[in-house]
Amino acid sequence: MRPSLLSGLTTRGTSFLAAGVAAALAGLLLGERMLVSVGLILLALPLLAAVAARRARYRLSCERMISPARVQAGQTARVHLRLENVSQLSTGLMLAEDAVPYALGTRPRYVLDQIERGGVRELSYPLRSDLRGKFEIGPLEVRLADSFGLVELSRSFSAKSTFVVTPKVVPLSQTVISRSWAGEGDGMTRAAATAGDDDVIPREYRDGDELRRVHWRSTARYGQLMVRREEQRWRNRATVFLDTRRSSHSGSGANSSFELAVSAAASIGMHLAKEGLSGQLVTDAGPVRSAGMFEDILLETLATVRPSAGRDLSKCVTALKASSGLIVVIAGRLSATAAQQLATCRRDGSQAIAVLLAVSTWAEPRQPAAPDGTGQRTAGLAAPASQAETRPAADVLRGAGWRVTTLDASTPLSAAWRQLGQARELRVPAGIAADSEGRLR
Repeated sequence: MRPSLLSGLTTRGTSFLAAGVAAALAGLLLGERMLVSVGLILLALPLLAAVAARRARYRLSCERMISPARVQAGQTARVHLRLENVSQLSTGLMLAEDAVPYALGTRPRYVLDQIERGGVRELSYPLRSDLRGKFEIGPLEVRLADSFGLVELSRSFSAKSTFVVTPKVVPLSQTVISRSWAGEGDGMTRAAATAGDDDVIPREYRDGDELRRVHWRSTARYGQLMVRREEQRWRNRATVFLDTRRSSHSGSGANSSFELAVSAAASIGMHLAKEGLSGQLVTDAGPVRSAGMFEDILLETLATVRPSAGRDLSKCVTALKASSGLIVVIAGRLSATAAQQLATCRRDGSQAIAVLLAVSTWAEPRQPAAPDGTGQRTAGLAAPASQAETRPAADVLRGAGWRVTTLDASTPLSAAWRQLGQARELRVPAGIAADSEGRLR
């Protein structure tokens, strides 16, 4: 259905049209030919402008670039627009407006007086969001107006761009994850044989393989150097579990325990990637399966993850038991029964870390942290109330050889992570509990 000729009239154009009709009728009633002529001219101007605007064949091209296309929440990106006139005519007055989601602010608008034949106009504006997510930017809408401002027509480009806002990533101490945790060291061959994948078929030696990985029994059998596959597959592996159950979190919006858990998963995952570990993200719905680098999959998934309606951990426990290497758990409200399920996922010879959130502290007013000796503000870790909330699950996990730290609403993640490095690695027999400082009791 073609739009009406009068659909593009501006307020000025409509006023001219109304004035022309009134003048023409008044002239006819009063017998004033001059007044009739003025009325016809006023009628003709907006109509002719509408016809001319619709017949004008402006051809414009638009390119959009977001730099960077992925930022952390609270950071600013910049959108660059390149508008080019590829037609044979110069354009008239134009209003350019880019479509931006409400969460990112108001729509940017630009007034362009004229773009000559082959001319280019470059526009830019900032983008910032305190909320993580994937946002669609565009399309660019251009409104063309005639020289008198009587007619305004809208044209829209089809190109859109995706802007990704990831959770905040907090720098973490490098002393927590040692080389032995990452699956390196002299004892790794034994650990891999007992806790790694069952694939023990050796392969031929390749340039760059370490001699300590040579499988001498297979070398003597085949008459050429052979290396162990399972050791290579075991090294530098980590599995990060994020508890997304709605029932295990408290609070709302950006200050909820769920948002902190998402930020903790992003921070720990990126830290592990920088330490040279490849990994996989697991939620209570199961492992996240996607092609690409671990860092990209982690951030892209966490940018859009939402609380789930699930209540059990059976799927994640199955995935964690099938994994190899380091296990990192970021859990909300966790019962002793659920902790026992998670505790069985750690194999002999492997390492496991648990970050337990004291969820009840997010339902209370957040208290300011006290400054530490370095001038930075940190909170006292695992305050008595938060210890009491997480102790049953923490005792179960520590009893199974896990390293555990408690995180409440006033504790920075970096401080809780440093406490993991300060704690001694324990091998506590089942049935013997440990207190919040790691001492047996």
